[in-house]
Amino acid sequence: MLTSVPTGTEVSRSRKVRSRFSVLSRRDKVILAVMVGVPSLVTLVFIWLPVILSILLSFTSWNGIGGIDKIKPVGLTNYVNLLTKYQAFWPALEHNLLWLGFFLFVATPIGIFLAVLLDKEVRGTRFYQSVLYMPVVLSLAIVGFIWQLQYSSSQGFINNLTGHTGQDNLIDWLGNPNLNLWAIIIAAAWRHVGYITVLYLAGLKSVDPTLREAAAIDGANQRQTFFRVVFPVMAPINVVIVVITVIESLRAFDIAYITNKGLNGLELLSVLVTNNIIGEASLVGFGSAIGVVLLVISVGPIIVYLSRSMRDQA
Repeated sequence: MLTSVPTGTEVSRSRKVRSRFSVLSRRDKVILAVMVGVPSLVTLVFIWLPVILSILLSFTSWNGIGGIDKIKPVGLTNYVNLLTKYQAFWPALEHNLLWLGFFLFVATPIGIFLAVLLDKEVRGTRFYQSVLYMPVVLSLAIVGFIWQLQYSSSQGFINNLTGHTGQDNLIDWLGNPNLNLWAIIIAAAWRHVGYITVLYLAGLKSVDPTLREAAAIDGANQRQTFFRVVFPVMAPINVVIVVITVIESLRAFDIAYITNKGLNGLELLSVLVTNNIIGEASLVGFGSAIGVVLLVISVGPIIVYLSRSMRDQA
C-alpha cells in the first residue's frame, strides 16, 4: 500500500504552524478556544442538531404531541405520499423554480450590470451604492409590507401609475393567483439586485487593472474586455453569486407568508414545511420530509461551491 510522502514545503509549513501555536500564552489559547468553540457550539446546536432531528423525524408519523413513545416510524411513507398524493408539492416546486429562474436570468444580470456601471467611478457612486444596498438591510418581511402598499388595489402607487384594466377595474396584484407570484418575485428581486450589485462591485474592485490595460492595447472594446477578460477572472465571485442566488430562491419564505400565508398561488416548499408542522394538521413527520427534500435540493450548489474552492486551493 502506497502512502503519500509530505513534501519539504508541507513539512516546513506544519513546523511554522506548530511554532506559532507554541508561542501563544495560556490566556491566548483560552481566548482562541472560546472564539472557535462558542460559534462551533452554536452552529452545532442551532443548525446541525435540528437538521439531523428533522431527517430522523421525516421517517415517522409524529404529530408533535407527546414524548418519544408517541413517535412511530413509517419508513418512506411520508416521501411516497409527498411525491404521489400531496397535490400542493409539485406546484410549490414549480413556483420555487420560477423564482430561481427569475433571480438567475433577470435579477442577477441587472445587479451585475449596475455593478459594472458603478465601477466606472461615476459622480455620486457612493450615494448610488447606498441606495441600491438599502433594501438588503431590510428583512423580506418588511419588504413584503412595503410592496403590499405599492400593490394595494385602491391606493397603491403601481395601480395609480398603470391605471385601470379594460373593464375599468383596478388590478388585484396580490389576490389574483395568476399575478401574485410574479408580483412577489419582483418585490424580492428588488432586494436581491442590491445584494448582487454590492458583491459583484467588490469583485470588480479586486481585478488587476493591468489586465484591462493589456486588453485595451490589444484593441478590445469595453464589452469584449468584460466578457473575455474580466468575467473569466472573476470565476470565484461568479460561483459565489450563483450559490447565493440558488439558496435565496429556495429558502424564500418571509415575503410569501406575510402576504397571504403562502396560499392562493403563492405556495412554496418552505411555506409547505411551515403549514404542515405548525398548521392545523400538525404533521411534524410529513413537514420534516418536505424540509429534507428542500435540503437535498439546496445541497447541490453548496457542494459545487465547496468542491471548486477546494480545487482552487489545492
